[in-house]
Amino acid sequence: MKLLHCPLISAYKPKLHSQNYPFSRRNSVDFVSIGGKSRISVAVVNAAADSGRGAKAETPATAVVVEKPTMERRRFEVLPGKPLPFGATATDGGVNFAVFSSNATSATLCLITLSDLPQKRVTVQIFLDPLANKTGDVWHVFLKGDFENMLYGYKFDGKFSPEGHFFDSSQIVLDPYAKATVSRGEYGVLGPEDDCWPLMAGMVPSAADQFDWEGDLPLKFPQRDLVIYEMHVRGYTNHESSGTKFPGTYRGVVEKLDHLKELGVNCIELMPCHEFNELEYYSYNSVLGDYKFNFWGYSTVNFFSPMGRYSSAGLSNCGLVAINEFKYLVKEAHKRGIEVIMDVVFNHTAEGNENGPIVSFRGIDNSVFYMLAPKGEFYNYSGCGNTFNCNHPIVRQFIVDCLRYWVTEMHIDGFRFDLASILTRSSSLWDAVNVYGNSTDVDVITTGTPLTSPPLIDMISNDPILRGVKLIAEAWDCGGLYQVGMFPHWGIWSEWNGKYRDIVRQFIKGTDGFSGALAECLCGSPNLYQEGGRKPWNSINFVCAHDGFTLADLVTYNDKHNLANGEDNKDGENHNNSWNCGEEGEFASISVKKLRKRQMRNFFLCLMVSQGVPMIYMGDEYGHTKGGNNNTYCHDNYINYFRWDKKDESSSDFFRFCCLVTKFRHKCESLGLDGFPTAERLQWHGHAPGTPDWSETSRFVAFTLVDKVKGELYVAFNASHLPVTITLPDRPGYRWQPLVDTGKPAPYDFLTDDLPGRETAAKQYSHFLDANQYPMLSYSSIILLLSPDDDA
Repeated sequence: MKLLHCPLISAYKPKLHSQNYPFSRRNSVDFVSIGGKSRISVAVVNAAADSGRGAKAETPATAVVVEKPTMERRRFEVLPGKPLPFGATATDGGVNFAVFSSNATSATLCLITLSDLPQKRVTVQIFLDPLANKTGDVWHVFLKGDFENMLYGYKFDGKFSPEGHFFDSSQIVLDPYAKATVSRGEYGVLGPEDDCWPLMAGMVPSAADQFDWEGDLPLKFPQRDLVIYEMHVRGYTNHESSGTKFPGTYRGVVEKLDHLKELGVNCIELMPCHEFNELEYYSYNSVLGDYKFNFWGYSTVNFFSPMGRYSSAGLSNCGLVAINEFKYLVKEAHKRGIEVIMDVVFNHTAEGNENGPIVSFRGIDNSVFYMLAPKGEFYNYSGCGNTFNCNHPIVRQFIVDCLRYWVTEMHIDGFRFDLASILTRSSSLWDAVNVYGNSTDVDVITTGTPLTSPPLIDMISNDPILRGVKLIAEAWDCGGLYQVGMFPHWGIWSEWNGKYRDIVRQFIKGTDGFSGALAECLCGSPNLYQEGGRKPWNSINFVCAHDGFTLADLVTYNDKHNLANGEDNKDGENHNNSWNCGEEGEFASISVKKLRKRQMRNFFLCLMVSQGVPMIYMGDEYGHTKGGNNNTYCHDNYINYFRWDKKDESSSDFFRFCCLVTKFRHKCESLGLDGFPTAERLQWHGHAPGTPDWSETSRFVAFTLVDKVKGELYVAFNASHLPVTITLPDRPGYRWQPLVDTGKPAPYDFLTDDLPGRETAAKQYSHFLDANQYPMLSYSSIILLLSPDDDA
């Protein structure tokens, strides 16, 4: 994620905050109480009342009868409860509620029926007594009663000051530990009175909630064997051509998992599926005549809740269906041998800067959950208005608890951490006592300073549950901290290798000076990872991702074309290392289009023959185009949707190529090594065997690789504008046979055993191979295999 949509923050958040959040006087509460032993008081909403905050009832309550003309009779028994675990926890006897707030002076549990939610109306308010219902900084209560179709939230009161506290007792805030978040039931549909930020509440769990995992267990694939596919849940099946019964949902993804099996993918990386508000950027886009959305989802509302509007059932069962449909997706993926990694955004939240809405963390304990300057200003290392205070003891425990939940309860196989460098920055009020609980001689460190041993990364890396899953860092942030190759790793963290992306793009398009750098990339970037004790699989290699050009656009456009975003083409990255192959845009000459196809094959082949873990971006396997838009965060339309009609077109021969190359990688023992290749296995070549050219003007890289399954591979990349005839390494008694040549038209770009006319195609270059040579077109790449020479 980049600092690309951030200018919108100041434009939309103040408006939403002022218009959508405060309750009106007609929604104030009328307080009642019923006798008993507890010190807890109870309130019932009366829509006709015209009181303000009111005073606590003097008589405590143990059992409450709630009656209202619009609501059925309910009875709750109220007990002190326990401070742990955090969140709402169901037992056979009832539900325990526990929430942290160190600076609040009062706390109120709000129970809300599903029917009262759209009116932002509280059904029952239970005031928590600081003496009976607070342990340390944790407020808690235990309730027994009928919770059917019941949601919950909290109200907190305390000091309100721009220096760090945003307590507002009129606001209902979402529990950070809520396991499902309920607000609107349908994606993209405004709330009552066109509200973009309707009231959000958490699901009250039940001990009866069960899911049949059918014996599902973690796949635990060695990371070196992964082929990752970055996917957007809604975008994957929401286009009408998907033909799915449940388009744009978790269930829709399940309907199309077999496509990934065909492609050779064994791991999907889901773009944000934590609860977020897709209406966060909602505004009319005059360019396209539609509305802008927060489509990507990099703006989390609640980290424990799966995105409710990716469920096919809307508000059904107060969000439980969304949880179960997400579990169903994971279970079905595992059945097909596909692991599931989540893209998580712990660097900031949807509450934005000081003008943003009070949704959850800000209204509970703003100075704890966010990184603040001395006068209350929000540090903005995320570029999105705020920075999560990740290394504060409370916040880092929250993050660890959340990750554990997704592994143990949702069976997730790993995580990709968005802008993960923020996770290494010191928290507000950083000092050894605050962090470790004991005094040291270490001086106080300035807020936001990068730490060599960040407590959060330490906790995750040494956690008995989390250290066994895949951990991938996007090792940079929007504050200028770039840690690719240097992210604190404890030997287990991997990184999105942004340097791989940049080098491969430069070399393949024919830029001088990158032959040596490409060789490092092909070996798994030992220059970045070997010295620190890591392995090739700690490098997540990619050419394209959700940020930036698609693969097809990378070879079609020199410049970004982001006018559709409505920001005068000012947003998005300006330095794309792209090349349009001679003409800008999709409408080009036949010769240019042929070159573009070659370049796409070159990029994909390079990705699949590199040591490390390859990652494919959704749609690149058929050549999806976004029209040159490199920042499509706001489009819920065809720009971001997977086009199944394009994938199925007979002219989409690129998909066949991708499937074959990916499966070839899986079959080769040497293309997913556990260690960096040595001279015993790998040898570099130039136009002649054993004479690589690492000069600044070289645009040719070739190598042979010993493979225990295939014998030996010869791989070469000619990024020059000139064709070349190369001399192959001499292997007495053996003969080099062509397998892949991106310079040949499909289907002869990959010679499968069952390809009609295969022998004829192979013989076209037999006279070259007889002389141990092979001709390569400009901008082409090849794979040759060694086989016994029957004529020798």
